[in-house]
Amino acid sequence: MEDLEQTFEYLKQFLTEERLAKIEHFAPESSDFVLPVVEDIYQFRNAAAIVRSVEACGFHKVVALQEEYSFEPNLRVTKGADTWVEVEKLPRNMESFQKIKDRGYKIVVVSLENNAKMLPEYEITEPIALVFGTEMEGVSQEILDFADETLAIPMYGFTRSFNVSVAASICMYELKQKLIKSDINYKLDEEKLLRMKIRWAVNSIRSGEQIFDKYLKDHNLSI
Repeated sequence: MEDLEQTFEYLKQFLTEERLAKIEHFAPESSDFVLPVVEDIYQFRNAAAIVRSVEACGFHKVVALQEEYSFEPNLRVTKGADTWVEVEKLPRNMESFQKIKDRGYKIVVVSLENNAKMLPEYEITEPIALVFGTEMEGVSQEILDFADETLAIPMYGFTRSFNVSVAASICMYELKQKLIKSDINYKLDEEKLLRMKIRWAVNSIRSGEQIFDKYLKDHNLSI
């Protein structure tokens, strides 16, 4: 912890007062209690819209499962949200889902299948990895079979599904409201919070990666 604190103190000197104030203001509300997981998203506008919605709701990580397509958000659409959101890219296979589950997440797939629970009534009581399928095919049967639960957004018209980025926006917002109204301690612990603030600082500084790497090397640190 001391190394993390000292590292962030060092990086702060390279930040403008305005940027530092923003980091200090928004960091405490960040959470990884809901982890959005997206499968092989190929439309870069959808990728960008998902990143933007995730950030706006105070969840600052996305897991992108890749097979045929690389998750590359359109920077014009993200409106800077890519600075704050960490994207972890993993291969699209069951080993990746098991890895996520081993981190302590319940696997919840957004789908109408398997007696899905409706979002308005859904009770979030533990960390969940919220899985969104591909634009065309949705979620595979293999993943549905592996999932702990399925979650669905009620539909009131002839259309039977939302665009994946719209579905992600609705789910992330609704789940954030549920967490805010609950007694759950859903925010980042002190160590995770410091690590995130360091990442934000590095992404905010010109040549931030080089400055950060040199500091770690000079102080014989591995963070």
